[in-house]
Amino acid sequence: MSEKFEAFRVDRVEGRFVGAKKTISVDDLPPGDVLIDVAYSALNYKDALSASGNPGVSKRFPHTPGIDAAGIVAHSDDSRFTRGQKVVVTGYDLGMNTPGGFQGMIRIPADWIVPLPDGLTLRESMILGTGGLTAGLCVEALLSRAIVPGSGPVLVTGASGGVGSLAVAMLTMLGFEVEAGTGSAAAHRFLEELGAATVLDRSELSGSTDRPMLSKRWASVVDGVGGTTLENAVKSLKPYGVVAVYGLVGGPGFSLTVFPFILRGVSMVGIESAECPMDVRKRIWSNMAGPWKPDKLDKIAVEIGLDGLDKAIDDILRGRTRGRVVVRL
Repeated sequence: MSEKFEAFRVDRVEGRFVGAKKTISVDDLPPGDVLIDVAYSALNYKDALSASGNPGVSKRFPHTPGIDAAGIVAHSDDSRFTRGQKVVVTGYDLGMNTPGGFQGMIRIPADWIVPLPDGLTLRESMILGTGGLTAGLCVEALLSRAIVPGSGPVLVTGASGGVGSLAVAMLTMLGFEVEAGTGSAAAHRFLEELGAATVLDRSELSGSTDRPMLSKRWASVVDGVGGTTLENAVKSLKPYGVVAVYGLVGGPGFSLTVFPFILRGVSMVGIESAECPMDVRKRIWSNMAGPWKPDKLDKIAVEIGLDGLDKAIDDILRGRTRGRVVVRL
């Protein structure tokens, strides 16, 4: 008899997408190289879109969301992984059209898997997860372009979200002066506890202006908002400043002239984590387990079980989530 386990399954019911806890078995899993006992997952905005039936994320239902998973190898047909080994999986097709981390076991291609680095527990790896990998890629984008703590303040927009809060914590660990932008008045103390030197209200960053450039203010920016916030951030960069762009909660469009780029030499770097090359992925995970590991990880996370996912999904879609939501399997 195949091993059975619990899963948060989303299905179309009378024209609506409804999530519920179900019992399924290993026989229900797709083919793959490695079978993993999932210990923890994490809730991301993409998971909420999947659970809502967004066709740009998931096309086949019933389906288990969860683009993050951390657990222990139960069986492997690939020599790179052995039974009992602790591993982490984020991105690729996990939780999109491949059953994801909101269930007790997953079976996936070996090429998606990162061995859990020394210095992290399975739970800590999911406080980081896709949010941490994205924040880490932003940090690397700044460091690789000669942005150092002495360069000047770093602005993190959307700072109370999962990626933003981890970026604040990592940059603070590295000695940067961080200015955190948020639309949540209740998040000010939270961001100060993570190390933000200044917390700015979203309205200070999102006003529209026709001026092609603004006063020099930030050495670099980590932006998850887009729209006019991104416009103003680029216009306010110091010479040779860098903006790392990973999100669009304020809108996908923006309007800029070339002046900040040709008169101040600023640069814009796009950040994508789902298909991040494995060598880069492993390097970021190694840094997050070592010198970039925030000393306040527990402050960033709340933990729920599968029973708490319905409310957590609604909260993240309504913009009511602060930090990271870890899902205990």
